[in-house]
Amino acid sequence: MSVLGIDQITYGAADLPRCRQFFLDWGLSLVQESAQELVFESLNGCRVVVAHSDKPGLPAGVEPDPTLREVVWGVDTPESLAIYRGRLQSQPGFVDADGRIGCTDPNGLAVRLQLTQKREVQLESALVNTWTDRPRRNQRSPAYDRATPVEVGHVVFFVTDLKATGAFYIDNLDFVVSDSYPQRGLFLRCAQEGGHHDLFLLQPPEPRKGLNHVAFSVRDLHEVVGGGMHMSRSGWSTELGPGRHPISSAMFWYFESPAGALVEYYTDEDELTADWEPREFTPGPTVFAEWAIKGGIDGNTRRQVNAGAPGGKFMTDKPKPPTE
Repeated sequence: MSVLGIDQITYGAADLPRCRQFFLDWGLSLVQESAQELVFESLNGCRVVVAHSDKPGLPAGVEPDPTLREVVWGVDTPESLAIYRGRLQSQPGFVDADGRIGCTDPNGLAVRLQLTQKREVQLESALVNTWTDRPRRNQRSPAYDRATPVEVGHVVFFVTDLKATGAFYIDNLDFVVSDSYPQRGLFLRCAQEGGHHDLFLLQPPEPRKGLNHVAFSVRDLHEVVGGGMHMSRSGWSTELGPGRHPISSAMFWYFESPAGALVEYYTDEDELTADWEPREFTPGPTVFAEWAIKGGIDGNTRRQVNAGAPGGKFMTDKPKPPTE
């Protein structure tokens, strides 16, 4: 029995035309479109929905729009779905309809589960030559003019009660702790074997609810850079990147999203098993980014001039301005 990963996310936003262009530039495929909703897909069928804030039936957000309204997790079998149904039916906001079950987590987010709709994809990725292993012979590494994300790899939320929210996912959905900031953050993966994290919960010094970022898996570092360069050329604003996370080892590039908070291209995260022993870290810029380029690489010249060093405890902790 296992949750396999994220099957779908749903944003609430007012500026659908701008979101439409952003996610097309990001590399997703637009598969459905109406006046109140845009539906995109990644390469493996993971869906990104952007619904107008006024769309009837949209789950309540944990903060004002634009933000993420719902996360749908895919499970492996109908039998697993039935087991999770039994666990969640006593939770606040329980729903059971149209092949999905779900509830509201302790942070106020709409959480849903369904039999996974994602499809297997076979992709060629870059081979990496190291001093001791030279698998790439008589061939160049790939170069990408833009990215085509494989899936939504993880989501990150600010929470007001880290203990309660973490326990919800661990006790009800069998998530596993990969690493942590004691009393401040939990990196959680869906199962014992898998990537470093599928969900990261972060309680800031002044606790608040909200979306931190949504991360999209791509093939390799070359696609992180190619995708980031394309987004830069298209006029979208870099928050930070390219760079490398010390905790998960992943290479990244973050952009500001009109659908809410940030989105990230990432690749080459640590792969963990049941033998992994969780570590504890003190929050700070050196554990967020071992190296990173503030403002990003220039999309045209491939040079960055007068870039400042990373600063601040959490590079993506930017509270939203108060709404009028």
